[in-house]
Amino acid sequence: MENGAAQPVIVAIDGPSGTGKSSTSKAVAAQLGLSYLDTGAQYRAMTWWMVTNGIDVDDPSAVAAAADKPEIVSGTDPNHPTITVDGVDVSGPIRTPEVTSKVSAVSAVPEVRARITELQRSLAATAERGIVVEGRDIGTTVLPDADVKIFLTASPEARAARRSGELKGADVHTTREALLKRDAADSSRKTSPLAKADDAIEVDTTDLTLPQVIECVVTLVEEKRAGK
Repeated sequence: MENGAAQPVIVAIDGPSGTGKSSTSKAVAAQLGLSYLDTGAQYRAMTWWMVTNGIDVDDPSAVAAAADKPEIVSGTDPNHPTITVDGVDVSGPIRTPEVTSKVSAVSAVPEVRARITELQRSLAATAERGIVVEGRDIGTTVLPDADVKIFLTASPEARAARRSGELKGADVHTTREALLKRDAADSSRKTSPLAKADDAIEVDTTDLTLPQVIECVVTLVEEKRAGK
C-alpha cells in the first residue's frame, strides 16, 4: 500500500481512437487516486470554438490567429471529467460528427498545439498525487519525462467495432474508414504526430477485455511506484 508521501506519478497513455484509451485512462486514474486529463477533448473544444465562431478550419493561418482566444478549462476528476470553453460546458457538443471530422485539421496547426500543450503541462505539473494523461503525443512531445508511458493499439476492425458501438448504430465499415483516415492525418502531421515513444510499453487491446487492459496498466504503474 502507498503511504501519503508517495511521489506523484505521471502516466502518459497514447494511441489512436478506439483502442480503449479513454475508458482505460479514467479507470486507472480512479483506481490509483490520480487526476485525469483527456487531451483529445481539449483539441475538440478548440475545434468546436472555431466552428462556432465561423473560423475556416481549412485555413491554418485563420486557425493560428484565433488559437489564443478561447479559454479552455479541463476538470481532472476521473469520475466526473469536465471541459468548458469560455465558461460554457461543451462536453456534449464536442462529440458531434462535425467536430470529429474537423479536429485533425485544427490539431495540425502548430499554434494550436503550442497553446494546448502549455495547458496540458501546467495541469500535469500541478497534479498533487499525479495524473493520467491520454492523447496522441503525450509520451513523445507533451510529457517526454512521464514516469510511465503506455501506447495502446488494436486492429482497425476491433477499433471500428468499439467506435461504432459508442456512436450508437454507426456503420462499422464507414467508421473503420474514418478511423484510418484520421490515423493517417494524425500520424503524418508535421507538428507532434501520433507516434509511439521509444520507451513506451505497447499494449495490444484487440483481444483483451477492458478490465484486463485496466489491470495491465494499473500493474505497470504500481510497479513503477514501487521502484521495480
